[in-house]
Amino acid sequence: MEMIAVSSSAISHIGYDKNTKQMKITFKGSGTYDYCNVPESVFEAFKNASSIGTHYSKFIKDKYNCF
Repeated sequence: MEMIAVSSSAISHIGYDKNTKQMKITFKGSGTYDYCNVPESVFEAFKNASSIGTHYSKFIKDKYNCF
């Protein structure tokens, strides 16, 4: 999975595998986390958001856990 550098105070990289619908987010200082069953449209909106951190908090956090 290709990881893309993003401009955010909390997040350094994001990546997405459209075959498995798995997304990875690398947070500055706390590691990389997996998110499962993420629609490609959700990743694209996240990648193109004007504020990556705000978009994460509103639309991704606690919604696509892998358990």
